[in-house]
Amino acid sequence: MSVCFILRTRKTEGRAPLVARIQSPKLGVNILSTTTIDVDIVKYTASPKGKLHTIYMKTEEGMRIKTLTAQITAAVDNLLRQGVKITPEQARTLIDDIVLKEEKEEALRREEERKRKEAEAKRMTLNKFVDLYQDQITSGVRQTDKGTNYAPSTIKAVKQALNQFKYFQEDTGQTYDFNDIDMQFYYDFTAYLKNKKYAVNSIGKCIKELKYILYVAESEGHHTNNKWKDKKFKGTRVDVDNIYLTKEELDKMMAADLSKFGIGHQQARDIFMVGVWTAQRVSDYNNISRDNFNTLTKKVIVEVPDPDNPGKTKSEIREEEITYLNICQQKTGAKVSIPCNSALKAILEKYDYQMPHLEDQVINRYIKEVAEAAGITDMVEIETTKGGTPQKTKVRRCDLIRTHTARRTGATLMYLAGIDIYDIMKVTGHTSPTTLRKYIKAENLKVVEKLTDKYEYFR
Repeated sequence: MSVCFILRTRKTEGRAPLVARIQSPKLGVNILSTTTIDVDIVKYTASPKGKLHTIYMKTEEGMRIKTLTAQITAAVDNLLRQGVKITPEQARTLIDDIVLKEEKEEALRREEERKRKEAEAKRMTLNKFVDLYQDQITSGVRQTDKGTNYAPSTIKAVKQALNQFKYFQEDTGQTYDFNDIDMQFYYDFTAYLKNKKYAVNSIGKCIKELKYILYVAESEGHHTNNKWKDKKFKGTRVDVDNIYLTKEELDKMMAADLSKFGIGHQQARDIFMVGVWTAQRVSDYNNISRDNFNTLTKKVIVEVPDPDNPGKTKSEIREEEITYLNICQQKTGAKVSIPCNSALKAILEKYDYQMPHLEDQVINRYIKEVAEAAGITDMVEIETTKGGTPQKTKVRRCDLIRTHTARRTGATLMYLAGIDIYDIMKVTGHTSPTTLRKYIKAENLKVVEKLTDKYEYFR
């Protein structure tokens, strides 16, 4: 049984496909099968003993023809030894399997690569999930555990924290996926943030948000990595030097001469004071309108002079109207009701219960200037930790005042006034006394004064 490749074409030059021939006159076999092997007609048909053909058969193309001829011959001989009578269909299949082996393997490799890329494109990665998560909390597709939309301030804070994860990857040139988040990543990421002079609490926020992303992604079946659950993989938080304002300082701010400023400073001060007397976040106290107000009437017993008995009094039932605020807090969705005290009423009446609105950054800038005009400029020492290094600096008290100072001041003044901490929680919307206590910034001497006033034991 002989095997060879022949050309069956009328062309005399150019290129043409070879035909594989399996022939045995003794067995009456003469099988022809067209192949995909394309050859140079002139070189291939040149005299087998001539230089042109000899050189051609030593080329890569010629060597392949020799190799395929040997492989087909071996396969045919193997079938003959097994007593198989080779049919034309069997011969064509055998030739295709050998001649097209490389093409089939390449086609299979390309298909596997296509499937791999397709699967990779569909696979949820950490960076894809970070983007998806941010898009979903922004659009409202993903909501809080209470079934409410995330507050704009929360969305902003989440994005700021998670952006640091993206910047870290860009600056290091390394892409991190779910399984890459381990203690080594933690050390590298926190070192990166410290090098950027981030404060401890800012670093802690970045770690906290990333851990929550990993938790949510795990619960939704996107990964099984547990290395981020190591107890050392945590966002550290320290108590910072946030101040509260005393009633005397508030009075100074209300009495300050703001004539050298525009109307915006006065509005910023008044909005800030609303924050003090409501003890709300700026996202809530900076958006108060008439719709937030309600009144209720209650009957009270008062003692009045008795006209029938000079020098004596009598009890009389009178109606007392109470104005209060209803607020659904943007951040938590908590609903709180806050009675309006006289100081708050005076500000609200000034604006006919329709408070103006200023951007948070504007209030932060103006309120510092208002406090400076009010003389709240004594120097205080604060301690911060930036880049992992504790630092002590002295700054003017007015420079520490910002929108959140109003909420802290309100909570602290209520506490110093003897209001039960659980009643304060009903106003501030806190669900935990522990969290609320972080807001209360009363100095030790003020606490001593409060205890002395409230309890006979200390007198």
